[in-house]
Amino acid sequence: MPRLPLLVLVAGLVAAPAAVSGEVYQWKDANGVTHYSQTPPPSGAYQLRQITAAGASSAQAAAPQEVEENPNCATARANVAALGSGQPVHEAGEDGQPGRALNDAERAAQLELAQAAVKAYCTSPAG
Repeated sequence: MPRLPLLVLVAGLVAAPAAVSGEVYQWKDANGVTHYSQTPPPSGAYQLRQITAAGASSAQAAAPQEVEENPNCATARANVAALGSGQPVHEAGEDGQPGRALNDAERAAQLELAQAAVKAYCTSPAG
């Protein structure tokens, strides 16, 4: 009967390398730093690498994923378009109706804020 524990040990060692193999995602962030993960990056291009039990790797390039745009991005872009249109822009009144029109200095300040919001919230250029 001493063969049974030995047989179980050998079976466990044979199965162990299979648990090591799998998929690994590789990508570079905006700063050029290479990352490896078991999940793909939230956006952008990446390589899907197959790691075998022997440690060999094969890479497959994957297309960039479409990322759902932040709703704040759409609002910021709309604000930039409205403030840059040359049409009068009004403050919001208390009752939801247009309030007073912005003067040139206020309009320029709001345009600068809206452009900063586009940089903060938008991941892709306007298109």
